[in-house]
Amino acid sequence: MSVSQRPIRKAVFPVAGLGTRFLPATKAMPKEMLTVVDRPVIQHVVDEARAAGIEHFIFVTGRNKAVIEDHFDSQFELERTLEERGKTKELASLARDLPDAGHTSFTRQQRPLGLGHAVWCARELVGDEPFALLLPDMLHHADQPCLADMMAAYSRTGGNLIAVAPVPDDQTHQYGIVGVADSSAKVTAVTGMVEKPKQGTAPSNLHITGRYILQPEIFSLLGKQESGAGGEIQLTDSMISLMTAHKQPFHAVRFDGQIYDCGSKIGFLAANVAYALERPDLSAALRIELTRLMR
Repeated sequence: MSVSQRPIRKAVFPVAGLGTRFLPATKAMPKEMLTVVDRPVIQHVVDEARAAGIEHFIFVTGRNKAVIEDHFDSQFELERTLEERGKTKELASLARDLPDAGHTSFTRQQRPLGLGHAVWCARELVGDEPFALLLPDMLHHADQPCLADMMAAYSRTGGNLIAVAPVPDDQTHQYGIVGVADSSAKVTAVTGMVEKPKQGTAPSNLHITGRYILQPEIFSLLGKQESGAGGEIQLTDSMISLMTAHKQPFHAVRFDGQIYDCGSKIGFLAANVAYALERPDLSAALRIELTRLMR
């Protein structure tokens, strides 16, 4: 097995953002702990990583994010109370969600210097091995988890992978966009990347959706990088350097499900409705309520 195809065991979750678009809800609660139905957003994303075979979960946190660490820990008093009250279903659910001991790590991003800097802060925990990166704001909803699709592609291509999905041509200036060898293929070579291209200049309509598999050489590039757009250290800039100057292959994996941007209010509300409509215990009653509200 070549170095570029070593197993992906670790995933990084950048959860240091302030969540200002959800104030005052996020004044005392991390935005990642806002619930989609009855599970925090970050739990949905960790579920995706676990379903793809990830073993070690690395959270890059900031101030006032200790509740995330508490969420992925056991809570003796709660568990004892559930046991005493015979709440076996709820107790079993908590046990299923709890990562194995020693399989979660937390590190701090002391200053808000951008996504690239947040990824760089995880370098000592990731070490010299490839890793997955999942942006917790972006819920990827499909029968087959997005990261699992990427893992399957990685077993064939190695190197670096980016999940992509199409957007309308008049919206490409709002996203990181990739150029690809075959825009209709499920997996295709990346030929270029650009962050928020000017209207009419995008190399395709495929935007980067917040799921990555990256080789560890990205860390040295992020460590050398100066601030880019918005005064922040941009992950895209270092990926471009890894692909062009360092000749590492990148492949795009097309995601065909629905993506909910839970960093926006409309995306968050839509995610709650979509996930609830799939629940047998909620769907029928919710449809009645939605019909009533839409009259």
